[in-house]
Amino acid sequence: MFARRTDWSLRPNRLAQELDARRRHKLPVTDLTESNPTRCGFEYSEDAIRQALADRGCLLYEPDPRGHVAGRRAVAAYYAALGATVDPEQIILTSSTSEAYSYLLRLLADPGDSVLVPQPSYPLLDVLAQLNDAELVPYPLLYDDGGSWQPDQEALSARLGSRTRAIIVVHPNNPTGSYVGHGDLRFLIECCRRHQLALIADEVFLDYPVEASRGHAGTHAGTSEVLTFTLSGLSKICALPQMKVAWIVVSGPDEAQREALARLEMIADSYLSVGTPQSLALPAFLDSRHPIQSQIRQRLTANLQALDKQLVGQPLVTRLRVEGGWYVVLRLPEMVEDEEWALTLLREDGVLLHPGHFYNFASGDCLVASLLPEPAAFLSGIERVINRVAWISTLRSSHTVP
Repeated sequence: MFARRTDWSLRPNRLAQELDARRRHKLPVTDLTESNPTRCGFEYSEDAIRQALADRGCLLYEPDPRGHVAGRRAVAAYYAALGATVDPEQIILTSSTSEAYSYLLRLLADPGDSVLVPQPSYPLLDVLAQLNDAELVPYPLLYDDGGSWQPDQEALSARLGSRTRAIIVVHPNNPTGSYVGHGDLRFLIECCRRHQLALIADEVFLDYPVEASRGHAGTHAGTSEVLTFTLSGLSKICALPQMKVAWIVVSGPDEAQREALARLEMIADSYLSVGTPQSLALPAFLDSRHPIQSQIRQRLTANLQALDKQLVGQPLVTRLRVEGGWYVVLRLPEMVEDEEWALTLLREDGVLLHPGHFYNFASGDCLVASLLPEPAAFLSGIERVINRVAWISTLRSSHTVP
């Protein structure tokens, strides 16, 4: 009686089972996957947030498929500060970037059509594609000797087919932290132009550069050469995931842009999912983003520096370069697979990290940690990771562990 698109295995994986058992027994967990900013000890402007939600206009219901114009004007001002000219009429408000992805998959893809997505990337995209009867075709990101991730252009080109409808970029990527370079953007635009594809740019972490150079592109919201959909929202920009406001900026050639907006408006009108209070508060939220962003950037930098200090003088645990975003990729010895490392660290040391295969890393030697946790917890967790890896390595080298 159920649809095939929801025929998932609902059995918890081994890491989830271990975590559940640990919590049932009330054993401590140092969560190095924590990415919810509201649980990471940041100071919010509580009075300003409450006041922003107190607009008397909240008592009126005046639905607009694209979202309240006051909110869309605020989003346009946000992009103006980034150097992109965006008209409020180019903007569709949604309740989340997940909903924005769903709108776009419905807009662009018939059942069986495909969308190219970077690999590694966030696994939620797989679920969203399945729910919308689209196929995701991965194109690999390659990590070079200079510490940069770049799309494998040859592999990407080979995976374009007659049923390809769009290419997704995540800028910066989750979890690799890599921005799209200027040269890569030109390549992607040319692919989209040649094959009549749309470009979908997820920019939720755009405001959080860490080790970024000037060699990467800015926001995609000003892209005019091909039909482009730029996604972002309050969840990361203002560290307010609970407010449930995101958006799509539509840009590109005039005719394609008009057609896309008209169709998206029809989709959005069928749901009208963005609440009036959040829409009216959106200008105030965006105006007040800088203090919380400053705190988060300081946290990212402090935790990354603490990590680097711990990594000095030992060869077993290394990290990949972090251009931007909230995550860091750790490389551990390949003597143990990533899932076994994650299980051992949780079971023996109470430290939770994500195994790389969760994000479809090609190799099995990566673990992913969030840089958001409070510094004391982050440092304690990293110390235990390094000590556990050193201990297992010593045992392996002495052949006492099979």
